[in-house]
Amino acid sequence: LETLTELLQTQLARFNRHYYGAKTEAMSADQLSLFEETRTEDFSAIEQLQDQADQHISDDQQTLNKKKRKPAVARHPLPDHLERVEVIHLPKIDGVEDISNCSDWVHVRDDIKETLEMIPARFFIKRHIYPNYVNSITGEMVCASRPAAIIDGGYASAGLLSWVVTSKYLDHLPLNRIEQIAAREGVTLSRSTLADWIGRVGSALTPLFNVLQTQLLNTTVLHADETPVDQLDPKTPKKNHKSYLWVYRHNSLDPQASALVLFDYQNSRSGEHVRQFLSNFSGHLMVDDYAGYKALFKRTDNPVIELACWAHARRKFFELYDASKNTMAKAVLDQIAQLYQIESNIKALSLDERAAIRKTQAMPILDKLYTYLTHQSHILAPSSSSAKAVNYTLKRWQALIRYANSGDLPIDNNPAENAIRPIALGRKNWLFIGSESA
Repeated sequence: LETLTELLQTQLARFNRHYYGAKTEAMSADQLSLFEETRTEDFSAIEQLQDQADQHISDDQQTLNKKKRKPAVARHPLPDHLERVEVIHLPKIDGVEDISNCSDWVHVRDDIKETLEMIPARFFIKRHIYPNYVNSITGEMVCASRPAAIIDGGYASAGLLSWVVTSKYLDHLPLNRIEQIAAREGVTLSRSTLADWIGRVGSALTPLFNVLQTQLLNTTVLHADETPVDQLDPKTPKKNHKSYLWVYRHNSLDPQASALVLFDYQNSRSGEHVRQFLSNFSGHLMVDDYAGYKALFKRTDNPVIELACWAHARRKFFELYDASKNTMAKAVLDQIAQLYQIESNIKALSLDERAAIRKTQAMPILDKLYTYLTHQSHILAPSSSSAKAVNYTLKRWQALIRYANSGDLPIDNNPAENAIRPIALGRKNWLFIGSESA
């Protein structure tokens, strides 16, 4: 019965947090204290407020009860790189037409106030004129050559196409909203036209994607993750099927690697997609526990070594503690917090310095945590949420502790998850993808 109760509490807490609660997993003492107040204290506070409302409060008392003003938030300086457009405001004096040219008045100083301005995006038509010339002697005709265009014969410039793609993929605007923005300016851009443009831009960028993929794979540590997106099923009108965006990111701790992130769109979650994308990669790969990655870690040519995510392991214990204030979960969370504190302290150090500190400070904590989890695995009910959290961590233990043997391996997969996070915002806006080319 206790095992069932714990399981139900964990599931209920996860449900409530997903739909109603904050998404953060931070543990604040102030937040925890909110749940420790008793119902009696709540009613007592309400009655006290009612009594105070019936009392006459003097002017002096009202002054004492006034809330203190919050200190003003420091204003960020305006960026230096922005163009400065000067507007001179001359004072108006009766009988003086232009004070700057009047000898009776001497300019002593300028008072300057800067305001941030914006010119909204506007549509305009650029006319490209190509004069033709003929040689009066030879009859030869000449005309300037036309630059290559992304869409041959079309009227969409590279700047317009960049705006459309940026609006959809960085600002998460569905095509109907882009259509509405253009319509307010009296420009007709149908959704079908916009979708066609995006597909053509994708085709034009394929060579660049291939170059970036080669650059991405020419490293020894990568992050990988995947997220679902709904796509219209071309075989069944008005029906969707699950497709996936796979994200691959350079190692965030490698000072020699750029912060390169690539997305690979596939129509399923099959592990074959990641195996094909990483066919030429050899090194460490930080992933979650999805089975689709497992075949990578078994291949002998271009071997890949698994790195497991401590954020995922921690989440199991956080959900357990959040549901029932489980003391075992709290003990594990405290140990993991120490590991992350070490990472925070060594973030700015060199690879060798990080490796040395991880060996002397993180490894003893990991050894202690392993002993504790192993003991818990022997005494917990096998079907309990506690046992599931413990066994998940022990199952991936070797992959979890590999980071501590080096200075350049990441402790978690948060960089990949952060790269995916904007996709979740996009899903809420555009709901589904019309086709693979979109």
